[in-house]
Amino acid sequence: MKTNMLYIKRIFLLVCLQGVCSFAFAQDEALKEAEAAYTQNDYAKAIELYRGILTTYGESAEVYYNLGNAYYKANKTAPAILFYERALLIDPGDADIRFNLEMAKQKTVDKIEPIGSFFLVKWFDGIQNMGSSNSWTKVGIVSFLLLIGCLLLFFFSRWIRIKKVGFYLGILLLVIIIFSNIFARNQKNELLNHSYAIVFSPTVTVKSSPNQSGTDLFILHEGAKVAIKSTLGEWKEIELEDGNVGWMPAKDIEII
Repeated sequence: MKTNMLYIKRIFLLVCLQGVCSFAFAQDEALKEAEAAYTQNDYAKAIELYRGILTTYGESAEVYYNLGNAYYKANKTAPAILFYERALLIDPGDADIRFNLEMAKQKTVDKIEPIGSFFLVKWFDGIQNMGSSNSWTKVGIVSFLLLIGCLLLFFFSRWIRIKKVGFYLGILLLVIIIFSNIFARNQKNELLNHSYAIVFSPTVTVKSSPNQSGTDLFILHEGAKVAIKSTLGEWKEIELEDGNVGWMPAKDIEII
C-alpha cells in the first residue's frame, strides 16, 4: 500500500513538473515571437502578442516595458506612457524604464511643472524607488537575521571590541529594518491602490464640477498623468502635479 502511494505521489509530482515546464516554455516562445515582430518593425503585431502574453501569463515589468516600447515606436504616446508607468510600479528601480518613460513624456503637449518638494522628501522617495516592495522585504528579512547575529555577539562575546561592533552594527541594522519595511509598505500600496491615470483622449476639458455644465478650468492632452482623488458616477476628480484640481469624464483616462 505504501509503495502504491509513493508511486502515485511521484507520478503527481512528475505531471506537475511537466506542466510547469510546458507553461514556461510556451511563455518563452510567445516572448520570442513578440520580440521577433518588434525587431522586424511590425509594431502592431508586437503589441497584439505582448497583450496576449499579459492576458495569458499575467503581468510582469518586462512585458509592460516591451509593450511600452512597441507603442512608443508606433507613435502612440499615451499607451506607451501607461505601460511604462505600469512597469515602474512593479520594478521602480529599473533605470531603463525610467529613461524611456521620460523620453515618451517629451512627446506630450502638457509640460506640467510639479510643486517643489522638501529635499528630504525627494531624498526619501529616491531611496524608496531604488527597489520594489519584494526587494525591500528581502532587505528587511536579511537585515533581521543579521541583527540576531549582532545580538548574539553583544550578549555572548567575551571581548569588549566585539560587543561594541555587535551593538553599533545592530543599531544600523535596526534602522535598515524599519526603513525597508516602510519602503516595502509604500511600494505595495502604490501597486495596489491604482491612484494614478493617463489621459487617452487627444484633448479633454477639465471642469469645476462633475458635469458638462461646470466651468472650464483647463485643458489636458493625450499622455498627461493625473492623480485620482475621488469618483462620482462617470466622473473623476483629478489633481495634477502642479496642484491644479478639477473633474473630467472617466472614459477619457486609463488607470495605471
